Amino acid sequence: MAGNLELLGSVLAGAKDEGRAALVGYLPAGFPTVDGAVDAMTAMIEGGCDIVEVGLPHSDPVLDGPVIQTADDIALRNGVRIRDVIRTVGEVHARTGAPILCMTYWNPVDRYGVERFAADLAEAGGAGCILPDLPVEESEIWRKAAEQHGLATVFVVAPSSRDERLAKITAAGSGFVYAASLMGVTGTRESVGQEARALVERTRSTTSLPVCVGLGVSNATQAAEVAAFADGVIVGSAFVKRLLDAEGDAEAGLAGLRELAGELAEGVRTAR
Repeated sequence: MAGNLELLGSVLAGAKDEGRAALVGYLPAGFPTVDGAVDAMTAMIEGGCDIVEVGLPHSDPVLDGPVIQTADDIALRNGVRIRDVIRTVGEVHARTGAPILCMTYWNPVDRYGVERFAADLAEAGGAGCILPDLPVEESEIWRKAAEQHGLATVFVVAPSSRDERLAKITAAGSGFVYAASLMGVTGTRESVGQEARALVERTRSTTSLPVCVGLGVSNATQAAEVAAFADGVIVGSAFVKRLLDAEGDAEAGLAGLRELAGELAEGVRTAR
């Protein structure tokens, strides 16, 4: 069974046709529980997210700040496994029809088996993988498996990436390019780095792929700010924080996620 790379492309193109950026939400699998995460991601899409990234919890998440690390710890203590992550992708896609990506560090994929991971993710209806720590020079084994199974390979670029490096990364990627808005880890911030706009412009000069911006977006104002120059706005820590703030009250947590998704969706629509 082929993955949903084409669906991802059509959703991003559809948002562009509407004159807006796509809204991409992130949540780790297994947080607060495996089934709870499926409900939560479904609520995010019901609230207004176009695309969801399912995080594969990791014990040493180098890109992630304290909020996502807290959620990862909860998921890992609950015993979440890669099969649970893939099941989460499948169930959220089946419920919503939205494109669902897996965001993971490379080591778990390598240990699970590259071909097996790509095949299982595609079988579940996944749209692709975001691999923040996989150097493009070492990515051929994954890219071949992903292409064979109809999955996107999304690489992360940063303000520190030189132009020639950007060109190399974007030439190897598919689906979209993940532009990190600033140097540092994930988390909500008072403002989104000014470097983000320049990074998007530099990235666009190397590729026709959509460029989606993440790290630091937490409210409608910031979403509108980023949506004015990016093809997609990625929000993670703010969604995780809503669930953490609900302190185990499932209904309150889901309501909070729908509310935040709605506010952010309005933000990406008022940008232009």
